[in-house]
Amino acid sequence: MSTTSIESIDDVSPSVNVLLDVVGLGKTYGSGHGAVRALDDVTFSVEEGEFVCIVGPSGAGKTTLLRCLAGLMTPSQGQASIAGERISGPPRGLAMVFQDYGRSLMPWLKVVENVGFPLRNKGVSKAERRERSMAALESVGIANFAQKHPWQLSGGMQQRVAIARALAYQPQVLLMDEPFASVDAQTRSDLEDLTLRIQRQSGITTVFVTHDIDESVYLGDRVIVLTKPPTTVSQIFDVPLPRERDPISTKELPEFAHLRATVMRAIKTL
Repeated sequence: MSTTSIESIDDVSPSVNVLLDVVGLGKTYGSGHGAVRALDDVTFSVEEGEFVCIVGPSGAGKTTLLRCLAGLMTPSQGQASIAGERISGPPRGLAMVFQDYGRSLMPWLKVVENVGFPLRNKGVSKAERRERSMAALESVGIANFAQKHPWQLSGGMQQRVAIARALAYQPQVLLMDEPFASVDAQTRSDLEDLTLRIQRQSGITTVFVTHDIDESVYLGDRVIVLTKPPTTVSQIFDVPLPRERDPISTKELPEFAHLRATVMRAIKTL
């Protein structure tokens, strides 16, 4: 296992495989004496096909960071880019799964229509929208619920719909903002395994924000620890676990327990 401080990150040239690059990103709310510095000089990169988890103390600005990466919020300084193109609005090569799946789905549309809805803006034909939507629903295990409405499904199944919608969009980068925080423990474990399986099969570069340290170590290839506001990167940990993981044997590994404790210690000592 290796750790890297933000000071050493600045001295490293970007890898040729870097897909998402964040350099000196900062965000300030308000102005003058009432200004609040939420993010300050956040710098990291994510390589193509990598699964990176972001953790930090409560109020560290994790969601603000993700919204800047999604082009939903304009940073006050620095920049983020995908494949070398600066993010100045919602990129066409990016999809996002939100924590509040209930509000992200349209209750008047059927499940298959919800999944295919963002493809309209891509100019995808109706036939192809349906084909891609059904394939995405099949990949998350709920193709037989395609003609249902979201309100007819459980919370866990609704979040599967939200994940399917992101997959049908076929993004280069997938952002996930605490997507399993509102479901029960068993459903959360099932969705974690589903996400890992899909990510390994599709190779989609994934940035996953979570408050759950166990989840970050279980899912990630690397774990980025953020500081308290004004937020920057404290440490980055490699995850030296086999890429094929399951919730029992993986979490019994000494390496898992050690890294979980190390990440927790890094957050507690901020």
